[in-house]
Amino acid sequence: MSTKKTFSHFLPDIRLPSRKQKDAGAAPGTIEHIGERHLDEVQIIVRDYDENQLNVESVPDIHNVQPFLEAASNTWIQVSGLHDTDKLTSIWEFFDLHPLIREDIVNTAQRPKVEFYDNCVFFVMRMLNYSDQELTAEQISIVLGNDFVLCFQETGEDYFNPIVKRLSTKDARIRKQGTDYLTYALIDTVVDYYFNIINHLADEIEQVEDELLEESDTEQLNQIHKLRREIIFFRKSIWPLRDAVNATIRDETTFIEDNTKIYLRDVYDHMIQLIDNIEHYRDMMLGMHDMYMSQVSNRMNEVMKVLTIIATIFIPLTFIAGIYGMNFNPENSPYNMPELSWYWGYPASLGFMTIIALIMIYYFKRKGWF
Repeated sequence: MSTKKTFSHFLPDIRLPSRKQKDAGAAPGTIEHIGERHLDEVQIIVRDYDENQLNVESVPDIHNVQPFLEAASNTWIQVSGLHDTDKLTSIWEFFDLHPLIREDIVNTAQRPKVEFYDNCVFFVMRMLNYSDQELTAEQISIVLGNDFVLCFQETGEDYFNPIVKRLSTKDARIRKQGTDYLTYALIDTVVDYYFNIINHLADEIEQVEDELLEESDTEQLNQIHKLRREIIFFRKSIWPLRDAVNATIRDETTFIEDNTKIYLRDVYDHMIQLIDNIEHYRDMMLGMHDMYMSQVSNRMNEVMKVLTIIATIFIPLTFIAGIYGMNFNPENSPYNMPELSWYWGYPASLGFMTIIALIMIYYFKRKGWF
């Protein structure tokens, strides 16, 4: 049984899309598809190439790739659909993949990582994309072996179409390099999608910030929480992949040449840039949340100030009305509210209360309280 070395980065868990979880206590290497079914059947596309030729073929069975593997060329095998474990098992057995690799390929809740085995290098990544204004993730698994690359993905989306176009160009650098360079190109494409995500997030954050400065409401608070969740999800995807790329650069595996590691260092630099941006936007979201709460608090204070002023104005008015509401009979005593019998008593009391209210309003206005 081949041995392995594993490199991954710990990050706090967040709530991911609902998935079926692996049974507790299951033996290592247990093959069980965990995730959603996206295709009716597993699709296998083979691209065999070197500097002089490119062959593209869709094969029904993995054994059809044997002639390509025997030739002195590079073979890229794309497998779309992870639900048919029987067909996938035939692929794994054909390439003698470790049971833990098999388990990780069909468990689409894996974290990005790299594992080094005796006969291959295994990568797990998340392809992030926006679909209907929602951030979605698809697991991409890559196996780099001797002159071949296996690429497993959940759907048939053409994420790697730019690489396909480069392979179609005879003088392209990728046609002159080995499968380790192809692996670098696949990883670099995933990182390029991350830049699209960060640009989309930046636009949304700026829009919410502008709206927040004009007028805040609960819809903006919902947007802030949505963006914070997306940033956390993005951060959880990119941090461990950064460590995986760094581990690949530092490892002495024979499957990746030193010349290719130079390009991987460029990918690593891009990921550092992405992480700096995502940390900046995360701080912005925290600041925007605090700004929203401050605006809500300020509005509440304004409302309370108006209510307090109104209540303060009515305190002396209520006091006057309360005195004359005691209803002492003036006929029983000359001291029992003699003004109740006054001809102008009622208009005079209303006028007096009006004057008091106006004086208090003028005073509050001079103080700048409203």
